[in-house]
Amino acid sequence: MAALRGPWSRDRETPSRQRHQRGTGRVRNESLVMVASKYMLAGLLALGALGGLATLRGAARTSPQQARGAGDGSRDFDFEIGTWKTHVERLKRPLTGSTEWTTLDGITTVRKVWGGRANLVELAADGPAGHFEGLSLRLYNPQSRQWSLNFSSSAGGTLSPPTIGQFTNGRGEFYSQETLNGRAIFVRFVITLITSDSCRFEQAFSDDGGKSWEVNWVATDTRVKE
Repeated sequence: MAALRGPWSRDRETPSRQRHQRGTGRVRNESLVMVASKYMLAGLLALGALGGLATLRGAARTSPQQARGAGDGSRDFDFEIGTWKTHVERLKRPLTGSTEWTTLDGITTVRKVWGGRANLVELAADGPAGHFEGLSLRLYNPQSRQWSLNFSSSAGGTLSPPTIGQFTNGRGEFYSQETLNGRAIFVRFVITLITSDSCRFEQAFSDDGGKSWEVNWVATDTRVKE
């Protein structure tokens, strides 16, 4: 619409000429109206074209969860309901250059909440460093079709910032931003190798904005047969 400012602003800047040219003023005004109408029509057409372009750009930026359309991911964790033997490998000092790992072995119990739209995970494990108790409350958001994973340990007693994500082609990826030793980091949690009797969980940290990742927690679950 910037084109409308050209002829109209210039005409309004010279009112004295219109007073001295009354005979031709009407003709000039009629011409200006016609020109303005053409500019206005062109502007409206341009706006329509821009609106269409914006729609196309919006479609190109459609997120993976939007592209899934009516897909419902509320049953994504149904495979894990039950009791599992868990073997954990944990990096002792993440993002310090350390390569010292420790292990834990224990039992994970997963049960449905809200008819499966949420679930509660409880892990009790033991290792050289002692006894560990942790839980994760997983909540499904039907609007975004994403899950949030909310973790806490008995040692900390508070929920960590949720890692948020979804499953795609049998692989779950979840991300969050947290702090480690006072420094902001990214957290990635991945669930893979899913079968009816086993699955693998991997946590990694990044302190360079996601350019590189260091794995610091790997858990392998094997279902306990009832």
